[in-house]
Amino acid sequence: MASTDSRTPQTETEAGQHTPPGPRLAAHDLHLAYDGRTVVEGLELAVPTGRITAIVGANACGKSTLLRALARLLTPRQGVVELDGAPLRSIPTRELARKLGILPQTPVAPEGLTVLDLVGRGRSPHQTWWRQWSAADEEAVNGALAATGLTDLADRPVDELSGGQRQRAWIAMAVAQGTPVLLLDEPTTYLDLAHQIDVLDLITDLNRREGRTVVMVLHDLNHACRYADHVIAMKGGRIVAEGAPAEVVTEETVEHVFDLRCRITTDPVSGTPLVIPLGRHHDATVVATD
Repeated sequence: MASTDSRTPQTETEAGQHTPPGPRLAAHDLHLAYDGRTVVEGLELAVPTGRITAIVGANACGKSTLLRALARLLTPRQGVVELDGAPLRSIPTRELARKLGILPQTPVAPEGLTVLDLVGRGRSPHQTWWRQWSAADEEAVNGALAATGLTDLADRPVDELSGGQRQRAWIAMAVAQGTPVLLLDEPTTYLDLAHQIDVLDLITDLNRREGRTVVMVLHDLNHACRYADHVIAMKGGRIVAEGAPAEVVTEETVEHVFDLRCRITTDPVSGTPLVIPLGRHHDATVVATD
């Protein structure tokens, strides 16, 4: 949300009960590469705890690469990603999976796996040989299914779902995992507009009610402005601007980052910046009025 938003801080639940601050996620002097090609170079990042952060930028700017490094899915060539001051590489896998959840861009489920089984896999980090499936696991899975509108599809194989339903199933798994930090790579992919809003509202609910720290890669700048407290704009593997949406999403920054001329007005619903693109067939001097 914009910096003028007066809603309750994310470290406090809607019922007024304070929740402990989540773990701090940060990166220092981060260099990332694929096949010898540098994608991210010298990046410094401190993710706001208990807030929603949106990473935006043009294709191939390093957004998803950065998210993979934050999730320990990609080993840095140089530098370090830390959780509460400890390098990710030093944290045992099961412990990390209880603190940090990731929804990659194009996840693939085993053939024949049902929605219920997929969502249930989100509880794996919470189980050990002496602690198997519990009432808490059941509650977490049922809650995730209900929150994503998938209760009636629980017994359907994931590979028989539509693209939008499948994406919601993966989000439900990430929700059921119950981690205080949630990383989402383009969570609205394959969704129609109504379900995009449903998913973003769900993410906001998790943030407000439970204080979860959320970092998500988004393509839609207007969604980023409406739903994020903190926006990171990337270009060429570097952060070129970050802060509240109103500070980052300006006409100058959008043109620099996306090579797109635009006009910025105020969203009449949320009060956040609203990006109006200018194409070759539109006169930039014409201003629409009610």
